[in-house]
Amino acid sequence: MNLQQISGRIGQRFEEMDRARDQGLFHARKVIKNCSLAIRAVHRGESTEVDQFLLEARTLLSLACDQLRAYPDVYFSGFLQDAEKEYAEAQITYRIVTGKQFPSPEDLGVDFAPYLNGLAEAVGELRRQVLDLLRRGDLERAENLLSVMDDIYYVLISMDFPDAITRGLRRSTDIARGCLEKTRGDLTHHSAGHNLERELSSIRSRLSVEADQLLQAALR
Repeated sequence: MNLQQISGRIGQRFEEMDRARDQGLFHARKVIKNCSLAIRAVHRGESTEVDQFLLEARTLLSLACDQLRAYPDVYFSGFLQDAEKEYAEAQITYRIVTGKQFPSPEDLGVDFAPYLNGLAEAVGELRRQVLDLLRRGDLERAENLLSVMDDIYYVLISMDFPDAITRGLRRSTDIARGCLEKTRGDLTHHSAGHNLERELSSIRSRLSVEADQLLQAALR
């Protein structure tokens, strides 16, 4: 094989990789968009829309994986893993909020590192859910979600491996910890205010009864 043949074979391979990369990028971006729309629908309680967006995201993600599997350099370059992370985040958030069974990486069809990073980012979405629940006065459900956030955080900090393996999980974990602590503070503040209001209501009721008794005694 001469140099021209060798270079021609290399050029053909690179052209194929470039086309696959462009197609994969296009589908990965659409996955991320659908996952963003799915999370928005989760917060709005629009379960039918969530299912539609997640189904579309899964279809596109599978297509992108199939297109890039023959080109490992492109497959593991990062953008496909970002799409997997967003898909994991949307699915995990949805299932926790709706009380469904917690998904594994195999259930979602994503690699371990994107799964863990999606898990970390789901903590921020759960914080939003907790705040919405507090505004509605559902303290019990808010406390339950805080407990789930705690469980997720302790899983994340147990993954003490280099970033080259976990794809930046340490930073995602630090952000999740900040969300967790702020949410705990918000919940504690709200709970204290709720308890104070209940105590004041009890005092007002007691004073009202005592005032009625004094008034009746004075009229005798």
